[in-house]
Amino acid sequence: MAHLRLKINAAEVTDWLAILSTEFPEAMFNVSATIPINNGLLGIVEVRTQDGRRIMETVEERSEVESCELLHTDDQMVVFQFTSRMTESYEALISSGTVPQYPVSLQNGWYSAQLTAPQDQLSGYLDEITDVDIPYEIVSLTHSYNPSEVLTERQWQVVTEAVERGYYEATRRCTLTELAETFDINKSSMSKLLQRAEKRIVTEFVTRASA
Repeated sequence: MAHLRLKINAAEVTDWLAILSTEFPEAMFNVSATIPINNGLLGIVEVRTQDGRRIMETVEERSEVESCELLHTDDQMVVFQFTSRMTESYEALISSGTVPQYPVSLQNGWYSAQLTAPQDQLSGYLDEITDVDIPYEIVSLTHSYNPSEVLTERQWQVVTEAVERGYYEATRRCTLTELAETFDINKSSMSKLLQRAEKRIVTEFVTRASA
């Protein structure tokens, strides 16, 4: 799996919330959730600001907003729920099948989000936002190693057992024969099973290191 942290300037396209945030550049918006409904969006937003009343008035004036409910207010923040028309920035997520990790922060038009998905899916998302001319900046891109994507369940069991019992130590604490007996197979079969697993691990390591 790939883990992508990026910033997108959604104020450059049809995204009413991002555009609204540029009118209050010092305020920090945190989008707690967004859910597609019919042809629009249902969302919950927390805004860290001392200007909550004016922000709510501005939200209610937006033509894209179909409904808005104040959930909480104090002298430091407001929390509201809205339904609105679909935005181009969220439509790109839907088209690529990608879901961000909430909350997603927003300040002065820029969303800061974390996405976790297969590499090709994240590439599809970046293609989508490029196609609709949404400027973006990649903050970081990392990959997590999932043994189940490389080894079969049987290979994973055998390799794990071999490591735990000291088979790969300089002075082996476990022999190939003992491993074979643990899995009720002969020595030759165990040797071939380990060789196939080791080949997959080494190939995957070299592939990732060369990427």
